[in-house]
Amino acid sequence: MQHSYPIKVKEVRQETQDCVSIAFDIPAELKELFDYKPGQYINLIKTLDGQELHRSYSLCSSPDESEWRVAIKLLNGGIFSTWANKVLKSGEILDLMPPNGKFTTDISPSKSYLFIAVGSGITPCISLIKSILLESDSRIILIYGSKSIDQIIFLEELLGLKNKYMERLALYFVLSRESMEEELFYGRISAEKITAFNGKIFDPKLLDEVFICGPEEMIFQTKDALVSTGVPETIIKFELFGTHGLPIPKTEVIEGVGEKVKVQLKADGRTIQFDMSKGMDNILDAALKNNARLPYACKGGVCCTCKAKLIKGEVVLLRNYGLEPEEIDAGYILTCQAIPKTDTIQVDFDQ
Repeated sequence: MQHSYPIKVKEVRQETQDCVSIAFDIPAELKELFDYKPGQYINLIKTLDGQELHRSYSLCSSPDESEWRVAIKLLNGGIFSTWANKVLKSGEILDLMPPNGKFTTDISPSKSYLFIAVGSGITPCISLIKSILLESDSRIILIYGSKSIDQIIFLEELLGLKNKYMERLALYFVLSRESMEEELFYGRISAEKITAFNGKIFDPKLLDEVFICGPEEMIFQTKDALVSTGVPETIIKFELFGTHGLPIPKTEVIEGVGEKVKVQLKADGRTIQFDMSKGMDNILDAALKNNARLPYACKGGVCCTCKAKLIKGEVVLLRNYGLEPEEIDAGYILTCQAIPKTDTIQVDFDQ
């Protein structure tokens, strides 16, 4: 089972008016455990007003920089993001889980990459971009959507990379609330924009890998548009920050809804047992209500922090944006999305 560790905040830096980046002081004895690949994220845990909050944030630093830094954009009504932007100072202690995530790649020479990001979706992308530029001779195209120039996160760093790697990094900003000289770069990144960029900004036949990160609706529209231009779906990777913009999935009919389910759950070598109602709650939420201490973050079927192995019984997975087919075949489930179908369930977080 994944564990969290108390880590001191090394620096809080204002990136834009409504976004800060936070660097962490990882102790020497934990640096190997906290090794990460570019594009991965870390889970932050903090208790505010008596509520334990779990949040996932992508690392915007590159492993080559020997730094652990995340960016947190202020969200309207966001308890954690408001605290991080308005209150958090260097020296504060947060609980961190080691880096995780599959929005990454094995960097190889002489490749052609396309990155499409909107807003804070630039955070995992810039980590990958810096690593690719430093470790290979590959070429990169970045299409980055924002409301205006002053809201572009890491603007100076991106321009610095462009100046340093002029022949290998092509940088295009698309602004939705600030007029541009070229109409092509005004508006939102959408399926129509991708179609318009085809042949002008990128050539589908020349791309080796594509990375997309931003709002959910933009990701899926952009992915479909890229495929329609001839980009193979197999080379497209995307990072979801949540599933709020997606429709609630339809679940299969579960017989005996409301009947008692006996759950046996193993975590950290301990076994706990509790009852829950069939077809009415997911395993993670039911376990938390029974005071189980379990790893979780997004609760949207994305981050895989709550992954566990189903030893006995059957479940319905409402959403799955994180598990690979081979993991599902091996019996792993996302407990935040797992609705029991059978009267008995056994789950192991330690496998």
